[in-house]
Amino acid sequence: KAAFINFISDEEWKSIEPVSSWFGPSSFLMSSMSALFKLSMWIRHGHGYLTENLGIPVWGSYAVFGLATLFLGTILGLVSEALRTD
Repeated sequence: KAAFINFISDEEWKSIEPVSSWFGPSSFLMSSMSALFKLSMWIRHGHGYLTENLGIPVWGSYAVFGLATLFLGTILGLVSEALRTD
């Protein structure tokens, strides 16, 4: 606590360089990181729902997410290819 008070009262904060815009909270990089974190939390909650509420074994939940990943990748690949050839 004392170190923080000294940091403020001695104005040591003035010697610290500000965060670059690339790493700022509203930058594309940090927004992307936030979206990935939210996706990982959604997957975690989905796994919990499948295993705890529906009674699916853990390996079954992994299989569901694995198949969903393969399906989504296939769809995105097909859409990407269709857009590329037009």
